[in-house]
Order: sequence, then structure tokens, then C-alpha cells
Amino acid sequence: MLTHNKRLIGIMLTVVFILLIPLVAMQFTDEVNWDAFDFLVMGVLLFGTGLLCELVLRKIKSQDNALAVIAVILVVLFLIWAELAVGIFGSPFAGS
Repeated sequence: MLTHNKRLIGIMLTVVFILLIPLVAMQFTDEVNWDAFDFLVMGVLLFGTGLLCELVLRKIKSQDNALAVIAVILVVLFLIWAELAVGIFGSPFAGS
């Protein structure tokens, strides 16, 4: 079983790994054009989601309930991500 500190380190390393994907892609194509603000926003979203999932795992004892709450958290993350990327809802902060 992982200790809480190891899980936190795992969350941080996962966020860094995910953020390396667009960073590397920017080296090979002009289709990916992120600036520092984009990396900051996505880093906060990913790290916040990871911490929220960790909190759910610590506080909700029923595994079925915890997985349901985590699924909702991930759906919200993906909706925010899609809105920022292409503006699926047409909000003022949409990326398109």
C-alpha cells in the first residue's frame, strides 16, 4: 500500500508527464502552440483533479461510492478541458 506522501509524489509526477506531451509535440509541429499560461492552467487543473481524487479516496470508505465520485470529477475535468480547447459550450473563456 502506498503511503500518502508517495501518492502525492505520484500525482505530481503524473501531472509533469502529461504536461511533457504537449511540450514535446511543440518541438515537432506547429499544430500545438501552448504558452506558459496554457501550461499553468492545465497544470492546476490536473494537479487539482489529482488532489481531489486523493481526497475522495481518503474520505469515502465505500469503494463503489468513491469510484462514482471520481468518475464525476473526471467527467468535469474533461468538460472543462474541452471547453478551454475548442469551446464546446461557447463560454467567454473558450479557446476557439
